Amino acid sequence: MRIAFGTDERTAVTDHVQRVLRERGHEVEVVGEGDPWPDIGRRVGQQIGAGRCDAGVVCCWTGTGVSIAANKVAGVRAALCTDAETARGARRWNDANVLAFGLRLTTETVVTEMLDAFLTTDPDPEEAATIALLGPTAPDGPAPPPSRSPAPDGS
Repeated sequence: MRIAFGTDERTAVTDHVQRVLRERGHEVEVVGEGDPWPDIGRRVGQQIGAGRCDAGVVCCWTGTGVSIAANKVAGVRAALCTDAETARGARRWNDANVLAFGLRLTTETVVTEMLDAFLTTDPDPEEAATIALLGPTAPDGPAPPPSRSPAPDGS
């Protein structure tokens, strides 16, 4: 599998991620190390969205920024995960194609468990219709917010 990888900060954990991916037989496309997190998330997302990579792994201090940036790219479903079960569920129930995690608390052991869970779990076919609801946004913009009942005072 070809995997896009990016991080805004190179650490022992990020080196470990690349090593584990290669040891598992994956081709790793490093799209950035040490660049601003919006650029890293977008670049990983673009590799997925364009079909140049099959999956992505992206990280920053909390993982939040890179996951937001990656999710701005059409076709990307980045999931911010903190453990193997969350990563497994992100694949199974959400067909996530980018694993995002934070560098602040993630150990080499935990990231290895997340990678293995994420990359060996297939989406649940029974979730296909639900996942399809995440399809591309209509050309005229996002769907309107759900309607709500007026407040008792009429507002």
